Amino acid sequence: MFVINKDIDYKDLGGGVRRKVLAYSENIMNVELLFEAGAKGEMHSHPHEQIGYIIEGTLVFHEEGKDDVTLSTGDTYIVAPDVSHGIDCVTDVKLLDIFTPMRKDFV
Repeated sequence: MFVINKDIDYKDLGGGVRRKVLAYSENIMNVELLFEAGAKGEMHSHPHEQIGYIIEGTLVFHEEGKDDVTLSTGDTYIVAPDVSHGIDCVTDVKLLDIFTPMRKDFV
């Protein structure tokens, strides 16, 4: 299976956030997100394990029970299932999130 990025449209989630679901199977999914400077990924949790890679930009990452961390281009984070987390974007941000299992609520 191949996914051609330019053939997929972003979904506007409001608040300066857009999401593009890329390749996925029942076991894994990757998603590209764009955040405008000042946008927030509100605190939330889900039963999926998540790894994120910051393609461009700078954000402040919040995770339940931990100190906030500033992450920038090239940095990565991992979130365990059911752990509350969120972000505040310092600049425009482009990131890639990978979920296992896939997020059925995204398709």
